[in-house]
Amino acid sequence: MKIKIAIVDDNTFLVKAVEEKLSFFEDVHVKFTARNGLDVLDQLESNHNLNLILMDIEMPVMNGIEATEKIKQKYPHIKIIMLTVFDNDENIFNAIKAGADGYLLKEINAGDLHSGILETLNGGAAMNPSIALKTLKLLRNPFVAQDKKDLQDIKLTEREIDVLEQLSKGLSYNAIANNLMLSTGTIRKHIEHIYRKLQVHNKLEAVQKARRNNLI
Repeated sequence: MKIKIAIVDDNTFLVKAVEEKLSFFEDVHVKFTARNGLDVLDQLESNHNLNLILMDIEMPVMNGIEATEKIKQKYPHIKIIMLTVFDNDENIFNAIKAGADGYLLKEINAGDLHSGILETLNGGAAMNPSIALKTLKLLRNPFVAQDKKDLQDIKLTEREIDVLEQLSKGLSYNAIANNLMLSTGTIRKHIEHIYRKLQVHNKLEAVQKARRNNLI
């Protein structure tokens, strides 16, 4: 029997990458793809004969966590695996709370993705080892949302915010440069300035801090 799957992601390149990984397995059939949470909800109205959804988190219009909550309320039979670039505590906590059945990172290889899908459909919870460890820590010490009074006054230029938004989608420096019609060297300079202003040391920390401070 074919496993009927939908892929929800606003990045068409990453959708194609996931489809390519799944194409190795004859038991998997991608029924449709969607660009965001609202898009998948619309498509499910007429096409909810699905086994599982691979759901991105950061998307325009409606994010993956909000979509997961709505889908679980209306179509509880559909399993949902979050497939994302970021493994920060807030996303994991909110995804589990929304009803996600698994949480995998987009860097996962084809074999592990297929195994994760089978595991989830058999009642398990597919998770990267790093996610599983974070989940255990969250169970011991639940994530507490940051108060507004803790937010910092960080000033970024419009261009730096543009770069940060592109970074948050998991794009490479070259892809960001192409999208913003700038040189790769200029993008690197912007990222250096962003790191200094945010007082962070890498892309993941920059995106997490920017989100906490409502910059993106």
